[in-house]
Amino acid sequence: MGLAVWCEDEAGPFQTVPHPGGSWRPEGRPATQPHEYVRAGTAKILTLFHPATGRVSLRPATSGTNTVLHGWLKEVLGQIVAALPARAAPLDPAANRALWQAWQDGLAVRFSLPADLPPLRILLVWDNLAGHKTPEMVLWLCRHGIMPLYTPLGGSWLNMAESIQRILKRRALDGQHPSSPAEIGVWFEQTARAWNRQPTPFVWNGKRRRRRRRPDDGHPIGGSAAHTQRPLSHYRKSRHECRTTCQTTH
Repeated sequence: MGLAVWCEDEAGPFQTVPHPGGSWRPEGRPATQPHEYVRAGTAKILTLFHPATGRVSLRPATSGTNTVLHGWLKEVLGQIVAALPARAAPLDPAANRALWQAWQDGLAVRFSLPADLPPLRILLVWDNLAGHKTPEMVLWLCRHGIMPLYTPLGGSWLNMAESIQRILKRRALDGQHPSSPAEIGVWFEQTARAWNRQPTPFVWNGKRRRRRRRPDDGHPIGGSAAHTQRPLSHYRKSRHECRTTCQTTH
């Protein structure tokens, strides 16, 4: 239907404690973690993911309140909408409203659509939280051509942002011992930049697609019903190269 699909979620909180995970070490010298540590606070990672391209946008934060999350989303989503190509021709108002209403078909609870609706441009998949349903935020989304789609209770696996967050968390924190929430945020930002240099598109792998797929047709991704055409490495290549170089040098 020519609509862009974005997924949003908040990962964390991540603590400033040793995080288990694999690492490269010489034989006989296993990696160790301290048995004492100081809890210096937590970090949350606000995540916006575009499955069609695999690109991810995130922001570290010490809390995920509505003020923090909504302010960031308005900034990023506003830029995304502005960058979309213009529609070839305007839709009839009745047809445009019907397009919006089609995404509420079958829902037991629907929010009221505003009287004046711009052309629908984006579908935003996010969790079924009270903060995501505030009238001010929902009206802002509608004014910018964004239709919010809420995952049902117990259905967070329908949000593909869950999968990209698991990948980024594993690559950023496994085997590490952060000393501050700011350090956790920096590591996530570095990992996201490395991911975006060569992003992997995600495909929805729901029941209908699984009935049609071949046994060798791609690889499922943990955390949601996402799917990729090639397997993903558990660890960043740069981290392995760095450790190998350091061991060789010393």
